[in-house]
Amino acid sequence: MKKKSLIYLVIFSLIFMLVGCNKEEKVTTKENYLLDTLIQLKVYGKNSEKATNEAMDAISDIDDIMSPTKPTSDVVKINNSAGKDFVKINENTLEVIKTSIKYSKLSKGNFDITVGPLVKLWGIGTENARVPSKEEIDAALKLINYENVLIDEENKSVKLKSPKEAVDLGGIAKGFAGDKAREILENKGIKSAYLNLGGNIVTIGNKTDGTPWNIGIQDPLSDRGEYFGIVRVSNKSVVSSGNYERFFIKDNKRYHHILNTKTGYPSESGILSSTIISNKSIDGDALSTITFILGLEKSMEIIENIDGVDAIFVTTDKKVHTTSNIAKDFKLSSKEYIYEER
Repeated sequence: MKKKSLIYLVIFSLIFMLVGCNKEEKVTTKENYLLDTLIQLKVYGKNSEKATNEAMDAISDIDDIMSPTKPTSDVVKINNSAGKDFVKINENTLEVIKTSIKYSKLSKGNFDITVGPLVKLWGIGTENARVPSKEEIDAALKLINYENVLIDEENKSVKLKSPKEAVDLGGIAKGFAGDKAREILENKGIKSAYLNLGGNIVTIGNKTDGTPWNIGIQDPLSDRGEYFGIVRVSNKSVVSSGNYERFFIKDNKRYHHILNTKTGYPSESGILSSTIISNKSIDGDALSTITFILGLEKSMEIIENIDGVDAIFVTTDKKVHTTSNIAKDFKLSSKEYIYEER
């Protein structure tokens, strides 16, 4: 399964186009398979090699503590102690959990890291993917409640209130890792870099020729590597969520991995693709999921009221919608879609 995912991600990364770096400058490129995805770092500057290695090491450390399967990870320890004891965790894991709860409150539970039992039940993205029975889904839904994540900040400890509950940081860990990698690179004096964490893009500065990065956005109705538009960004994160990322087909119906925590089924909100442009990738990671689930009107209202955050949405009627501030930096490149001005 990992080999297949690796192939898909290599193809997927091609949609994020790096357009012409004319200025000769040392560049370091490094790849690894972490956080259950392909990580690609492209870093420019005289200190790029050492800085890139440190950034990749930091991502590896985050994978170790936030993995849902590694026995020594904070996530596994928390889940194994559900309904029992507080578990002392790494400060990075604590930060991610606290941020997750903030977004759970913002979305009224539509983003919820206690979705673990439901994720495991569906198994989307694994060889065990299946359509569960309604009884199984109803049982899993009873275990989803972010208010049952108890935090002891003084002792940096976390506890799940009830047995069988489980956290899953898959919807936010990549964003946090991207931010940490950028922080390390910037502290090492890096002025230009392009980081791709399985489709979560983080840019530092501009390209070496001084122009913004041109990021192609995956067409949700086409093959991997086909894009419907390009957004120009500098020193920003670009994160997309869509029904094309991980899915399986049963009886001619597509079941994707973005699960609605209210219904227990893959979200059907009228949005095919949600792309968030933000300063911090952790925000983009959470908000891309939230907006995909909430639908266009609620999502537009939320994003327009968050400073420094913009969005590009594709809806099932093949229309493209953008928030006001990003419209000038977005170019629709596919004739299959209509740009809907607001």
